[in-house]
Amino acid sequence: MKSISSKKLKGNILIPGDKSISHRLVILSSIAIGHSNIKGILKSDDIMKTIGAMKNFGASIEFTNPLNCSIKGVGLGGLLEPNSALDFGNSGTSARLIMGLSASHPITTIFVGDKSLSIRPMNRVLKPLVNFGSNYSLRKDNYLPAILKGSDNPIPFSFELGEPSAQIKSAVLLGALNTPGITTVKDKFNTRDHTERLLGLYGANINITKKRNVKEISIKGVNELKGLDLSVPGDPSSALFPIIAALICKNSDIMVKNVLINPTRDGAFKVLKDMGADISFLNHRIMAAEEVCDIRVKSSNLKGIDIPRRLAPTMIDDYPILAVAASMAKGKTYFKGINELRFKESDRFAGILNLLEKNGVRVESKKDTIIIHGKCELKKGGIKIETNLDHRMAMSALIMGLVSKNEVKIDNSETIKTSFPTFYKVMIKIGAKLSKK
Repeated sequence: MKSISSKKLKGNILIPGDKSISHRLVILSSIAIGHSNIKGILKSDDIMKTIGAMKNFGASIEFTNPLNCSIKGVGLGGLLEPNSALDFGNSGTSARLIMGLSASHPITTIFVGDKSLSIRPMNRVLKPLVNFGSNYSLRKDNYLPAILKGSDNPIPFSFELGEPSAQIKSAVLLGALNTPGITTVKDKFNTRDHTERLLGLYGANINITKKRNVKEISIKGVNELKGLDLSVPGDPSSALFPIIAALICKNSDIMVKNVLINPTRDGAFKVLKDMGADISFLNHRIMAAEEVCDIRVKSSNLKGIDIPRRLAPTMIDDYPILAVAASMAKGKTYFKGINELRFKESDRFAGILNLLEKNGVRVESKKDTIIIHGKCELKKGGIKIETNLDHRMAMSALIMGLVSKNEVKIDNSETIKTSFPTFYKVMIKIGAKLSKK
């Protein structure tokens, strides 16, 4: 796929359902009592891996129409032992959350993934789960394939997050559901809180307090969850691609509908406003225990800013596309505290540097910091970017092509289906010049 210089992006668009919430809705519905009907679930490669895994555990899952997913759960503690290895493809979220869920069940589960997932660290998720009484083995002590033997008699414990990872936090919380007694997770990083919100909706015995800026989430286990009928808000990380395209392409004006606005996920929007973006948040409402709104965006003259480290956990997935915005801003933009980017679908820290440098943008890096020297002018283009099977790097490169003198190509467009399967269709609808050739 490739992209070329574009102007006047216009129109109203819908973004697919949020990926993080879709994963969690599939998992929680699969261990609840009764039926759940989930409307607007993201039908991406990643979510299908989660659906496949939960089917292997015994849940009944089917799409009654393209927009509705019907799930009959097995009940808490009812996971069946899979007959074969669970293949998670490129989905680290699927693998890590389900590791937590299975750690407190008396079953043995084998986790495998594709080439990209098999070089991403898993020990940091599995190590805390040993506290439940589970045990595991990993290739080279850190990588898939993994064999996880769940606990016969899970034990509650208290755990403090040592790094800003919602996946680690959520893995422990999911394991706590089938563990007698009270398991507590302390989160000083303000990581995304979809798991906590949804656990409350499904009827988990959960208590959340805050002490000196440290959130404590406690779950009293072995409390049955109940099936629900819910709709999935639009994914804010996916929404950022057309939003930033509209900001940097001249004379643009678009409306993105039904976008999740969660305080643990809205850092990128705050940053864009500070950079001078013309963004309006309209029609606020609640959906699946989350705030949702419609977002209107007009092309803007952006300025470089110093982004505080504290915002990193609220926008960790969004730095690749924010780097494209920063490259078109006047002055320097500082990305600080972004070492977590090295552990994503690819080394996104290195990926950002590669994308910008190849397109003629001056950039510096220091440990966990990237400094982007932006200019309000077209980039050189005429480049091909290796995506390393990373969907966000792929889409970021294509958005950069919209403000480049010559075309920007990517080596693999299939990876975009991981999170935003309608990306091409959505971008074409608002007038972006993309080609599949």
